Amino acid sequence: MRKPYFQLWMLLALALALLVAYSALSPVEVLGFTPRQSTFYPDLTERREPVFAAVAETAKRSVARQRLLREPQRHAPDTAPKTILIIGDSMLEGLAPRLGAYAAQNGHTLYSVIWYSSSSKVWGSCNKLAEYIKQFKPDYIFVSLGSNELFVKDIAAKRDGYVKNIIKQIGDIPYVWIGPPNWKPDTGINDLIAANAKPGCFFLTNGMKFDRNRDGAHPTRASSIVWMDSVASWVKTRGRYPIKLDKPKIRTQRPKRQLILQPPKDF
Repeated sequence: MRKPYFQLWMLLALALALLVAYSALSPVEVLGFTPRQSTFYPDLTERREPVFAAVAETAKRSVARQRLLREPQRHAPDTAPKTILIIGDSMLEGLAPRLGAYAAQNGHTLYSVIWYSSSSKVWGSCNKLAEYIKQFKPDYIFVSLGSNELFVKDIAAKRDGYVKNIIKQIGDIPYVWIGPPNWKPDTGINDLIAANAKPGCFFLTNGMKFDRNRDGAHPTRASSIVWMDSVASWVKTRGRYPIKLDKPKIRTQRPKRQLILQPPKDF
């Protein structure tokens, strides 16, 4: 007796499934009653493109993150004295003096070029970096750029070529690009730099905690010392091109020569 009932229930279940599936595509009337059309199918088709676009953007950032986190092909530690050049924006006010102390402690010579209000676009639109490389003949380069580009929309399209040009001017010289000290989430400048720099050549500052000056952006002098200490430790232990950077006994030291460029007028 159970078998006929089982078959009947199976037929009813199949009919209900077909009714639900059909109502998802178009309204259907049953015994004078028209069930409300399901919103699942329209929602799925209408929202598919935005969802896929978001997934694509996430995938792009994921590639940059994977490149950043990938273990670099590290060179053997180089303990020879180096001529170091550090270039960048106003963040060098805090970084350069501490790097100068490292240079004095470890037998290096430091040159610094601060270009106020500069960005990857400013440096990547000219050949000044190549000119300073020719002038100072550095064995090692630190770049600190990106703070003035945290909120640029469509950053990859607008800045990718400039970042590439900066790295091209550096050429085969060992370098470290120090990422900006985010005070708010950025629109992709960190991911863009990470995607272009060699593994082990980009130091991600974003995520570090700083005491800030009154402008809310620049780390205080004390925090800048901690920042540069973190960079130096990373260069020695995780960077692609480790050099001698023992922690200095003094807090700060002026570079051998420091050039200051005024804010660009055309940017």
